[in-house]
Amino acid sequence: MSAKVRDRIATGVLTGIAVLLIILLTGLLGYVISKGAAHLSWEFLTSPPDMLNPGGGIGPQLFNSFYLLLLTMLMAVPISLGAGIYLAEYAPDRKWVRAIRLCIEVLSSLPSIVVGMFGLLLFVTITGWGYSLISGALALTVFNLPLLVRITEDAFRSVSKEQKEASYALGITKWKTIVSVLLPAALPGLVTGIVLASGRVFGEAAALLFTAGMTSPDLHLLNFDVTSTTSPWNIFRPAESLAVHIWKINAEGLVSDARQIADGAAAVLVIAVLIFNGSARWFGRWLYRRMTKLTA
Repeated sequence: MSAKVRDRIATGVLTGIAVLLIILLTGLLGYVISKGAAHLSWEFLTSPPDMLNPGGGIGPQLFNSFYLLLLTMLMAVPISLGAGIYLAEYAPDRKWVRAIRLCIEVLSSLPSIVVGMFGLLLFVTITGWGYSLISGALALTVFNLPLLVRITEDAFRSVSKEQKEASYALGITKWKTIVSVLLPAALPGLVTGIVLASGRVFGEAAALLFTAGMTSPDLHLLNFDVTSTTSPWNIFRPAESLAVHIWKINAEGLVSDARQIADGAAAVLVIAVLIFNGSARWFGRWLYRRMTKLTA
């Protein structure tokens, strides 16, 4: 068999695998969205659930998911940015640094249920915060830190050495080079990674079962008293997320339209994750073109 024939066979096999994967993923997404699209409405997205009667919505759960995402990113991004910059620019090539990188690689593949059990022990029990938004946000921060640290380090390492050396040649300090030269060049990759991690947080359920809880009090959006249990801004209240709500309503099945509510919530969750991923790629490409034009 000639090399040209082998090349064509390999190309055909790989193309077939890619097409099969695309068909499977498209079919899965289309099935989930089509099953839930019929139940989507403004009332469904804003009204609270009714676990005793049919016709409930997902308003509090949707708000809790976005609020958890915001709290998690506010804690995870600064820590991971500092750790990634240190590993990329300051850490020496020593055994203990390589051990840290190995630990980060291992932790990035840690099952979320293990992080949930860790959060249950530390943030729920030892701190005494109970099932709350802050416990869930801290558990998700631990869950996403390894991924974000890797993204930050890779983004800084992907910047060409010529840019860094040119900055040093002009007499600019190391920290000023990081802030003024490396950070703008690495920013598109950082933004893409952060938004992709946001989609991962939004769809997480296992870690939140043991930290944020499976209940949500009646919320009043205009209640800005952060000590009130009915205030949506209170970080010490239980907060059932959208992904947890899907699991709970399917597991309990207390209302006659539990399947319809779960289908609609699943469609909202899938659409939100698709928007996160699509916006990450679009914004990353736009930011890269913008930054390269400014530096050209």
